[in-house]
Amino acid sequence: MTKQISEREIVLGILLEITKEGGYSHIVLRNTLEKYQYLDKKERAFITRVVEGTLEHLIEIDYIINQFSKVKVNKMKPVIRTIIRDSVYQIKYMDSVPNSAVCNEAVKLAEKKGFFQLKGFVNGVLRNIDRNVSNIQYPDKKNMIEYMSIKYSMPIWILKEWKKSYDLPTIEKMLQGFLLEKGTTIRCNLHKISKENLMKKLIEENVQVKEHPYLPYALEISGYNYLGDLESFREGYFQVQDISSMLVAEIADPKENNYVIDVCSAPGGKALHMADKLCGTGCVEARDLTEKKVKLIEDNIERSRMKNIHAVQQDALVYDEKSKEKADIVLADLPCSGLGVLGKKTDIKYKMTKETQNELRKLQREILSVVQNYVKSGGNLIYSTCTINEEENMENVRWFLQQYKQYRLVSVEDNLCEQLKSSVKEGCIQFLPGIHNSDGFFIAKFRKD
Repeated sequence: MTKQISEREIVLGILLEITKEGGYSHIVLRNTLEKYQYLDKKERAFITRVVEGTLEHLIEIDYIINQFSKVKVNKMKPVIRTIIRDSVYQIKYMDSVPNSAVCNEAVKLAEKKGFFQLKGFVNGVLRNIDRNVSNIQYPDKKNMIEYMSIKYSMPIWILKEWKKSYDLPTIEKMLQGFLLEKGTTIRCNLHKISKENLMKKLIEENVQVKEHPYLPYALEISGYNYLGDLESFREGYFQVQDISSMLVAEIADPKENNYVIDVCSAPGGKALHMADKLCGTGCVEARDLTEKKVKLIEDNIERSRMKNIHAVQQDALVYDEKSKEKADIVLADLPCSGLGVLGKKTDIKYKMTKETQNELRKLQREILSVVQNYVKSGGNLIYSTCTINEEENMENVRWFLQQYKQYRLVSVEDNLCEQLKSSVKEGCIQFLPGIHNSDGFFIAKFRKD
C-alpha cells in the first residue's frame, strides 16, 4: 500500500486534536492507530512515543522554546507551535533520528501545511535549540516547586496541592515515576486459561512477558504491535488492567454466590474481575451512565464469554429502590481528577483545575450517599479512585464515616501481598507512582453492620 501520509503528519494531527480541540490523548491516539492499522510496528511506536512524549514534557518544551524564539509559544499559530513542540521533544529526548533530519522534516511539514513563509522561522528556532539543547538553564532548585514544574512538566497548582500531603522528595519520585516507560499490565482470565499457559501463548505470539510481583495472575507485556492482532486477546484470555485496579477485587474478596453491583463500571475491568473470582456463581451487575459506556462493558463481557455478569444503563446519582440492600458488595470506583494515571493519560494535568477537582469531590460524596443504600447488612462497600489527592481520598473516607454510622472501616491489609502491607495507612492504601509498581490509586473498604 502506498503511504498517503507520513508519521510526522499523523503526529501533528493527533497533537492538534488534543491541544486545540480538547480531545483526550489516550482516546485520540488509540483511534488514530486503529485508523492506520497498515502502519508497521516501528512507525506506530514512533507515533506513540512522540505524541506521548511531547505531551508529557509540554511545559518543559515550551520553556525551552521561549528561551530561543522571539515569538513566544502562545503567540504562534497552532500548526507551527505544534510542529516546533514535537520537534523539540525529538531533539531533546530521541536518539533514533539525527537532529538535522528532525529540523528538515519540520520545515517540510510546515511547507506542506501551507506555511511556506514561516519555514525559515521554524528552521531558525529548531537549529538554535539544537545547538544549545545541552545548556538549557532551568529554574534554581532553591525554589523546588518552580524547578519541578519545569523539569517534570507539572502545573504549579498541582504541586502545591500535593505538598499539603507529601514531602518534596516523595513528590519528585512520583514525577519521575510518571515519566518511566512502562509495559501493559494484564490480568489473566483464570476461568479460561492458567497464567502459565497464557505466558506460553504470549511468547509464541512474540510478546515480551514478565510476572508482576503484587499478584500471581498479573503479567506485564510489551513488544507487541496492535492488541487486536493477538489471538490471546481476541479469545478473551486476558484483560488489560492496571495492578492497582486488580487489587480492588482482591480487597473486595467476593464469596460464592455473592451479588455485586459496580456503579461506575465502564469499561468493565473490575466487574469482570469480580465475575472471574466468583467462578461462575453469583451475579455481577455492571452499571454506567450512558449507552456508549454500557456498550463498552458489553463488548468486554462478550469477549470474556462469562455468564454471571451483565451490563445495565443506570445513573449512579439516581437512587434505585429495587437495589436497596440487595448487594453483598458494591464497587464505587468513582469519577475523579485522575492525577494518579498521568503516565497513561498525559494530558489530564493540563485539563484539570482546582475548581473541577472540588466539583468532583462533591460528586463523589453525592454518589456515595446514594449507593451506600444498596449494601446488605454485613456487606461491603469498596471506594476507589485513580488519583493521589487526599481531598478525594482519605478526606472522603472520614466524611463518609461521620455521615453513615452503620458503616465501619475495614483494613485492606489482609488482602495485600507482604510488600504492600507497610503502605496501608488508617486501614486504606494509597498507591503512588515511583513509590509503588503501579499507577496512583486509592482503595478503602467499608463494612455495613
